[in-house]
Amino acid sequence: MNTCPYQYLVIEGNIGSGKTSLAQILAQDWNTSLVLEEFTDNPFLAKFYESADRYAFPLELSFLSERFAQLKKEVNRDIFQPRVIADYFISKCQIFASNNLKDDEWQLFNKMFDIVSNSLPQPEIIVYLYVNTDRLQENIKRRGRSYEQKISDQYLNNIQSQYFQYFQQHPELTILMLDTSEIDFIAEPKWIQIIKKYIVQKYNPGIHRIMISQIEKT
Repeated sequence: MNTCPYQYLVIEGNIGSGKTSLAQILAQDWNTSLVLEEFTDNPFLAKFYESADRYAFPLELSFLSERFAQLKKEVNRDIFQPRVIADYFISKCQIFASNNLKDDEWQLFNKMFDIVSNSLPQPEIIVYLYVNTDRLQENIKRRGRSYEQKISDQYLNNIQSQYFQYFQQHPELTILMLDTSEIDFIAEPKWIQIIKKYIVQKYNPGIHRIMISQIEKT
Protein backbone atom coordinates (compact mmCIF):
# COMPACT_ATOMS: atom_id res chain seq x y z
CA MET A 1 0.00 0.00 0.00
CA ASN A 2 1.41 3.37 -1.07
CA THR A 3 -0.92 5.45 1.09
CA CYS A 4 -1.07 5.65 4.85
CA PRO A 5 -4.33 3.95 5.87
CA TYR A 6 -4.72 6.09 8.99
CA GLN A 7 -5.60 9.71 9.56
CA TYR A 8 -3.46 9.90 12.68
CA LEU A 9 -0.66 7.39 13.20
CA VAL A 10 1.82 7.51 16.07
CA ILE A 11 5.23 5.83 16.23
CA GLU A 12 6.36 5.36 19.81
CA GLY A 13 9.13 3.64 21.71
CA ASN A 14 11.78 3.94 24.36
CA ILE A 15 14.77 6.27 24.18
CA GLY A 16 16.94 5.13 21.28
CA SER A 17 14.33 2.84 19.69
CA GLY A 18 14.37 4.60 16.30
CA LYS A 19 10.85 6.02 16.47
CA THR A 20 11.79 9.39 14.94
CA SER A 21 13.70 7.77 12.07
CA LEU A 22 10.80 5.46 11.27
CA ALA A 23 8.26 8.30 11.45
CA GLN A 24 10.36 10.35 9.02
CA ILE A 25 10.71 7.46 6.58
CA LEU A 26 7.02 6.59 6.64
CA ALA A 27 5.89 10.21 6.29
CA GLN A 28 8.11 10.62 3.24
CA ASP A 29 7.07 7.32 1.65
CA TRP A 30 3.38 7.91 2.29
CA ASN A 31 3.46 11.68 1.68
CA THR A 32 1.82 12.60 4.97
CA SER A 33 2.28 15.47 7.37
CA LEU A 34 4.98 14.81 9.95
CA VAL A 35 5.02 15.88 13.59
CA LEU A 36 8.32 15.44 15.41
CA GLU A 37 8.93 16.05 19.07
CA GLU A 38 10.79 19.28 19.75
CA PHE A 39 13.16 18.59 22.62
CA THR A 40 16.61 19.85 21.66
CA ASP A 41 15.97 23.36 22.99
CA ASN A 42 14.42 22.23 26.28
CA PRO A 43 16.49 24.00 28.96
CA PHE A 44 15.82 21.32 31.58
CA LEU A 45 16.70 18.14 29.68
CA ALA A 46 20.46 18.05 30.16
CA LYS A 47 20.03 19.29 33.74
CA PHE A 48 17.59 16.45 34.43
CA TYR A 49 20.13 13.80 33.44
CA GLU A 50 22.64 15.41 35.81
CA SER A 51 20.20 15.92 38.72
CA ALA A 52 16.92 14.08 38.24
CA ASP A 53 15.37 14.87 41.63
CA ARG A 54 15.88 18.59 41.20
CA TYR A 55 14.78 19.01 37.61
CA ALA A 56 12.20 16.27 36.99
CA PHE A 57 9.15 18.41 37.75
CA PRO A 58 10.06 21.47 35.64
CA LEU A 59 11.18 19.12 32.85
CA GLU A 60 7.88 17.24 32.75
CA LEU A 61 5.82 20.44 32.94
CA SER A 62 7.79 21.99 30.09
CA PHE A 63 7.38 18.87 27.97
CA LEU A 64 3.65 18.81 28.66
CA SER A 65 3.17 22.42 27.58
CA GLU A 66 5.40 22.07 24.50
CA ARG A 67 3.87 18.82 23.31
CA PHE A 68 0.32 20.02 23.87
CA ALA A 69 0.91 23.25 21.97
CA GLN A 70 2.55 21.42 19.08
CA LEU A 71 -0.08 18.69 18.75
CA LYS A 72 -2.93 21.16 19.10
CA LYS A 73 -1.47 23.17 16.23
CA GLU A 74 -0.17 20.42 13.96
CA VAL A 75 -2.54 17.46 14.10
CA ASN A 76 -5.48 19.36 12.58
CA ARG A 77 -3.58 22.13 10.82
CA ASP A 78 -4.10 21.22 7.17
CA ILE A 79 -7.49 20.18 5.82
CA PHE A 80 -5.88 19.38 2.47
CA GLN A 81 -3.27 17.06 4.05
CA PRO A 82 -5.31 15.37 6.77
CA ARG A 83 -3.05 12.35 7.33
CA VAL A 84 -0.51 12.81 10.10
CA ILE A 85 2.35 10.68 11.40
CA ALA A 86 3.88 11.72 14.74
CA ASP A 87 6.80 10.33 16.72
CA TYR A 88 5.02 10.73 20.05
CA PHE A 89 1.55 11.02 21.57
CA ILE A 90 0.47 13.25 24.42
CA SER A 91 0.26 10.40 26.94
CA LYS A 92 4.03 10.07 26.68
CA CYS A 93 4.05 12.96 29.15
CA GLN A 94 2.11 10.87 31.65
CA ILE A 95 4.26 7.79 31.08
CA PHE A 96 7.56 9.55 31.72
CA ALA A 97 6.17 11.66 34.56
CA SER A 98 4.90 8.58 36.38
CA ASN A 99 8.44 7.26 36.35
CA ASN A 100 10.27 10.50 37.15
CA LEU A 101 8.12 12.42 39.65
CA LYS A 102 7.58 12.10 43.37
CA ASP A 103 4.08 11.30 44.62
CA ASP A 104 3.00 14.88 45.37
CA GLU A 105 4.48 16.15 42.10
CA TRP A 106 2.80 13.35 40.20
CA GLN A 107 -0.63 14.17 41.64
CA LEU A 108 -0.33 17.81 40.61
CA PHE A 109 1.05 16.92 37.20
CA ASN A 110 -1.77 14.45 36.58
CA LYS A 111 -4.41 17.10 37.23
CA MET A 112 -2.81 19.38 34.68
CA PHE A 113 -2.42 16.53 32.20
CA ASP A 114 -6.12 15.67 32.39
CA ILE A 115 -7.04 19.27 31.57
CA VAL A 116 -4.97 19.49 28.40
CA SER A 117 -5.16 15.93 27.08
CA ASN A 118 -8.95 15.84 26.73
CA SER A 119 -8.86 18.40 23.93
CA LEU A 120 -6.58 16.33 21.69
CA PRO A 121 -7.61 13.49 19.36
CA GLN A 122 -6.49 9.94 20.02
CA PRO A 123 -4.34 8.27 17.35
CA GLU A 124 -6.04 5.52 15.38
CA ILE A 125 -3.07 3.26 16.00
CA ILE A 126 0.14 3.43 18.02
CA VAL A 127 3.09 1.53 16.59
CA TYR A 128 5.42 0.80 19.50
CA LEU A 129 8.98 -0.20 18.63
CA TYR A 130 10.16 -2.66 21.23
CA VAL A 131 13.96 -2.79 21.43
CA ASN A 132 15.85 -4.63 24.17
CA THR A 133 17.98 -2.63 26.58
CA ASP A 134 21.36 -3.65 25.20
CA ARG A 135 20.36 -2.51 21.72
CA LEU A 136 18.90 0.72 23.08
CA GLN A 137 22.22 1.50 24.75
CA GLU A 138 24.08 0.79 21.51
CA ASN A 139 21.79 3.16 19.63
CA ILE A 140 22.13 5.85 22.29
CA LYS A 141 25.92 5.67 22.17
CA ARG A 142 25.94 5.65 18.38
CA ARG A 143 23.93 8.86 18.03
CA GLY A 144 26.19 10.54 20.57
CA ARG A 145 24.00 13.00 22.43
CA SER A 146 26.19 13.96 25.36
CA TYR A 147 23.35 14.33 27.89
CA GLU A 148 22.08 10.80 27.14
CA GLN A 149 25.33 8.93 27.71
CA LYS A 150 24.72 8.42 31.43
CA ILE A 151 21.25 6.90 31.02
CA SER A 152 21.22 3.66 32.99
CA ASP A 153 19.82 0.29 32.02
CA GLN A 154 17.48 0.57 34.99
CA TYR A 155 16.05 3.85 33.74
CA LEU A 156 15.43 2.40 30.28
CA ASN A 157 13.84 -0.71 31.80
CA ASN A 158 11.59 1.44 33.99
CA ILE A 159 10.42 3.52 31.03
CA GLN A 160 9.72 0.37 29.02
CA SER A 161 7.69 -1.02 31.93
CA GLN A 162 5.72 2.22 32.22
CA TYR A 163 4.76 2.02 28.55
CA PHE A 164 3.61 -1.57 28.94
CA GLN A 165 1.62 -0.74 32.04
CA TYR A 166 -0.04 2.22 30.31
CA PHE A 167 -1.02 0.13 27.30
CA GLN A 168 -2.49 -2.57 29.52
CA GLN A 169 -4.54 0.03 31.38
CA HIS A 170 -6.01 1.44 28.14
CA PRO A 171 -7.62 -1.44 26.23
CA GLU A 172 -9.48 1.06 24.07
CA LEU A 173 -6.24 1.92 22.27
CA THR A 174 -4.95 -0.01 19.27
CA ILE A 175 -1.30 -0.88 19.90
CA LEU A 176 0.93 -2.61 17.35
CA MET A 177 4.06 -3.66 19.24
CA LEU A 178 6.87 -4.51 16.83
CA ASP A 179 9.98 -6.20 18.21
CA THR A 180 12.80 -4.64 16.16
CA SER A 181 15.66 -5.58 18.48
CA GLU A 182 17.45 -7.69 15.88
CA ILE A 183 16.93 -5.61 12.75
CA ASP A 184 18.27 -2.28 11.49
CA PHE A 185 15.70 -0.66 9.21
CA ILE A 186 17.98 2.33 8.57
CA ALA A 187 20.99 0.32 7.42
CA GLU A 188 18.80 -2.26 5.65
CA PRO A 189 15.82 -0.50 4.00
CA LYS A 190 14.24 -3.86 3.08
CA TRP A 191 12.86 -3.94 6.63
CA ILE A 192 10.78 -0.82 5.99
CA GLN A 193 8.57 -2.67 3.53
CA ILE A 194 8.11 -5.47 6.06
CA ILE A 195 7.21 -2.98 8.79
CA LYS A 196 4.72 -1.33 6.44
CA LYS A 197 3.16 -4.70 5.72
CA TYR A 198 2.25 -5.07 9.36
CA ILE A 199 1.20 -1.45 9.94
CA VAL A 200 -1.37 -1.42 7.13
CA GLN A 201 -3.20 -4.50 8.40
CA LYS A 202 -6.47 -4.05 10.24
CA TYR A 203 -6.34 -4.43 14.02
CA ASN A 204 -8.95 -4.39 16.73
CA PRO A 205 -8.34 -2.35 19.91
CA GLY A 206 -5.82 -3.97 22.22
CA ILE A 207 -2.16 -4.96 22.10
CA HIS A 208 -0.87 -6.86 19.07
CA ARG A 209 2.70 -8.19 19.43
CA ILE A 210 4.80 -9.12 16.43
CA MET A 211 8.43 -10.23 16.60
CA ILE A 212 9.52 -9.14 13.14
CA SER A 213 13.04 -10.52 13.34
CA GLN A 214 11.88 -14.04 14.18
CA ILE A 215 8.92 -14.16 11.81
CA GLU A 216 10.73 -12.79 8.78
CA LYS A 217 14.00 -14.71 9.24
CA THR A 218 12.38 -18.13 9.52
